[in-house]
Amino acid sequence: MEKQIERANQAIKKNAKQLNTLFYPHYHLAPQSGWMNDPNGLIYHQNLYHAFYQHHPYSSVWGPMHWGHATSTDMVHWQHQPIALAPSEDYDRDGCFSGSAVSHEGKLYLFYTGHIWLAEEGDDSQIQQSQCLAVSNDGIHFVKKGIVLPAPEGYMHFRDPKVWQQEGKWWMVVGARDTFDQGKILLFSSMDLLHWDPNFQILAKTDDKNVYMWECPDFFPLDDQFIALFSPQGKKAINFQYRNLYQNGYLIGRWSPNSPYKITQPFTELDFGQDFYAPQTFLAKDGRRIAIAWMDMWESHMPSNKHGWSGCFTLPRELTLSKQGKIIAKPIRELKKLRRSAVHFPEMCLQKNTTLLLSEDASSCEIELIWDLTQSASAEKFGFWIGNGLQFYVDNQSHQLTLMRHYPEYIISDSRCAPLPQVKQLKIHAFVDQSCLEIFINEGAINFSCRIYPELQQRKLQLFTINQSAHLKEATYWPINNAIE
Repeated sequence: MEKQIERANQAIKKNAKQLNTLFYPHYHLAPQSGWMNDPNGLIYHQNLYHAFYQHHPYSSVWGPMHWGHATSTDMVHWQHQPIALAPSEDYDRDGCFSGSAVSHEGKLYLFYTGHIWLAEEGDDSQIQQSQCLAVSNDGIHFVKKGIVLPAPEGYMHFRDPKVWQQEGKWWMVVGARDTFDQGKILLFSSMDLLHWDPNFQILAKTDDKNVYMWECPDFFPLDDQFIALFSPQGKKAINFQYRNLYQNGYLIGRWSPNSPYKITQPFTELDFGQDFYAPQTFLAKDGRRIAIAWMDMWESHMPSNKHGWSGCFTLPRELTLSKQGKIIAKPIRELKKLRRSAVHFPEMCLQKNTTLLLSEDASSCEIELIWDLTQSASAEKFGFWIGNGLQFYVDNQSHQLTLMRHYPEYIISDSRCAPLPQVKQLKIHAFVDQSCLEIFINEGAINFSCRIYPELQQRKLQLFTINQSAHLKEATYWPINNAIE
């Protein structure tokens, strides 16, 4: 594998010199060059946070998957590291697909899916997938140990292992597609990380006949519940819901190693934006449950393709469980380190069909807005604009929160919605970073993530109200420092 990794690293360095940085983020983790998708192996190990990712180092479109790698001391400032894994063996010759990491006895273990095309490249009707292992003593250089878990009989699509330890055993969940083209999560166990019992449990499976695959599963406790987090493929849109090609979301239930998973809450989306897929969680140094996702979507237009790079991660989010049994996802507190001096705007009433300028250039910023909904109910809509192509607003006609993009030059024009909370005040907390937008509503009760593509002269940030007034209780704007080396 050393030769393949060296060649990939050289390609990254060469291509990075030619990068067009018009849309390249300042504080969201993105590849130095080439393609990035799913987060892999997120972990705190030996006083460092590690973020691995699906990576094609030779071009800005999807190709044979490698594992890119970055490290951080605080989950905010990231430093790129050499490629961790590259296709090199018979069992992973066509890709080192998604997986997870384990810190054990001072070593870093990477579990990943070895992928083989049995017919033509890209022909998903004939593939072989198995769970493989690579181990590192220094957290940077890895040695492959081969296949630790082949696909069970009757399962061809079998990928994305997530491994954890509980009650003296190691456990692994794997996404799968059965012979009836139905998505499942399979559960396996091991005593030593190397030898896995081929007998498995079906932890959970789809009840939607359209859903043919559950990708990138995660399984973890929040309070006294267990969360099954995954990305179903094939789910059909229903009114305002499930408008992306593929979804992300979670089940809530109770589980222990000696009993089946008893689901108590049905599938719920984790993020309502256009670009959010394959979230993976890990434990921070202090025990907080943190999630990071790929902030793009399959088969969508990606304007940065022509700039020499594609894909980025969301900001890390802390997950907690509300009393109502819903995941709350809010930006980690460490992100406050990036703030520069705050600009405060006083309480005011925005008169109908007026705007308030927050910044001439919102390329890299954080904002907090608090609206009084009781005094804004007559406005048709109100919220914020970024340039001419992005608006996020309260729609009082449909009682929805709406995120709308319109970039016809890139053939992008769409909107995503979530029900307007029945509250007196609405807090909008948003991060803008070149081509990234993340919005957190009422301390993370509702979230929207998407990619935006404003030109250099189209990054003005304005508040607006249409047809009647809206009452702004508070507004704060922070410019943000760079965080990626």
